[in-house]
Amino acid sequence: MIGTRARSAFPAARRGAIGLAAILMLSGCSGSGGEPNAEAAESSSSRPSISESSSPAESVTPSAAPTPTAAAYKPATAEDPAENVPLPVMPELAKEESKEGLETFAKYWYTTIDYGFETGDLEPFKAINSPDCIVCVSVFDIVGPGYRNDDWITGGKLEVIGTQTTYTLTSKEQYQILVQLRQDPYEYRGPGGHLYERNDGLGSTTVHLIEATYLDDHWYANNVVAID
Repeated sequence: MIGTRARSAFPAARRGAIGLAAILMLSGCSGSGGEPNAEAAESSSSRPSISESSSPAESVTPSAAPTPTAAAYKPATAEDPAENVPLPVMPELAKEESKEGLETFAKYWYTTIDYGFETGDLEPFKAINSPDCIVCVSVFDIVGPGYRNDDWITGGKLEVIGTQTTYTLTSKEQYQILVQLRQDPYEYRGPGGHLYERNDGLGSTTVHLIEATYLDDHWYANNVVAID
């Protein structure tokens, strides 16, 4: 068990219509290509002379159907919110009850927060947190108000630098994993490029402790704290 003094990873957010004052201390198709069947060339014992041919045969090449393309992703700017943000997909390894599975899950956990920062949609994040994860609720208090009306958030990208776990059960039947990370600066914006607030993120690295449980073929974060 990791015995260190910890503080809450999520300071309380100032609720208000013009933005947030909280600092978010959160700082992991292949197509099968096939070769077309070659057509055997046909040989003819005699070829018609020009006088025997009425007119050259016209070959019609069918036009290929247009390949649908996904709408291009556009990150948020001071003037516009992000567009067509890819939905985070949990890696298969993150679903395994193993040390590697826990490490991959921890990285994916932050990916769902990144998605929330860009879209205001925290459903993927909610799906991987235990109902008892009180500090996880603070993420909604921080990100949610940033998407009231037509407002949005720019920046805030999280970078997971490394993870470490002994992968042993604690007395509470949980696994613990340390995550070292940093966060880019972020801003709260509104229509017309209005700037409500700016946060410096985390230029230097910080360490979080995630306590997780594996239940029903799924990892869940029970608690997250920043290590002093």
